[in-house]
Amino acid sequence: MNQTSQPKRWLAQQANRFAPVLFFIGLVLLWELVCRIAKVPNYILPSPSAIIAAFFNVDFSRWMIHLWATLRVALMGFVLSILIAIPLSIGMMRSQLMNRILYPALIVIQSTPVVAVAPLIIVLLGTEDPSRVLITCLITFFPLVVSTTTGMLETPPEMIELSQSLRAPRYRETWQIRIPYAIPHIFSGLRVSITLAIIGAVVAEFVAAEEGLGYFIQFSTSFFKIPQAFAGLIFLSIISLLLFKSVQWIQAWLFPWSLPKKRT
Repeated sequence: MNQTSQPKRWLAQQANRFAPVLFFIGLVLLWELVCRIAKVPNYILPSPSAIIAAFFNVDFSRWMIHLWATLRVALMGFVLSILIAIPLSIGMMRSQLMNRILYPALIVIQSTPVVAVAPLIIVLLGTEDPSRVLITCLITFFPLVVSTTTGMLETPPEMIELSQSLRAPRYRETWQIRIPYAIPHIFSGLRVSITLAIIGAVVAEFVAAEEGLGYFIQFSTSFFKIPQAFAGLIFLSIISLLLFKSVQWIQAWLFPWSLPKKRT
């Protein structure tokens, strides 16, 4: 009985493992088939083969220039959001007054469309990196503030009571108890923020830039080079996915205990 069930279990595991990849391949093949049968023009919806050809028609050094411009702004905005969000979360967690004052302001900032504010930031700070980094930071820091604050507030009360009974200083309570318990929440916010950082960099490039993947997509679209624009979009999506996975790898490397347990 066990011998017959083992191959079935192995096939089920492999199907579960490769199901997303097979679904994606099937979707691409269907896309290619529809474009070929319906003879859809490339300026309306390019086929995957046309997109791949457009990707390789662009010089590799040109791709690297645009990639570096977008990645530089995205990572600087992401790091800036971390430097702002973590201390702000600690302050809001420790002070009810600060929480009541700042949280509504953060809601207002998050509710304001950054696309509408971006031109004003460009006018104030110019078209160089500082303005684009600020736009990226405005998009990325809010999820990190919320997740970090939530994680610290969900620390078991008995741990806080034990710390207070031992007369531990407040900074030790924060760094040795609350922050470790908030690590899973912090990395959840980081995973969201790193993808938003790419979006922020692209939004900034749409407003004012002369290089970057967002600028490349906008430039290609304006000249009706739709396969080239799709190639830039797919390249941008791949970079965003790699950054998302990088945050997961960093968490698994530095804080393996904070990862959710796999179901058996």
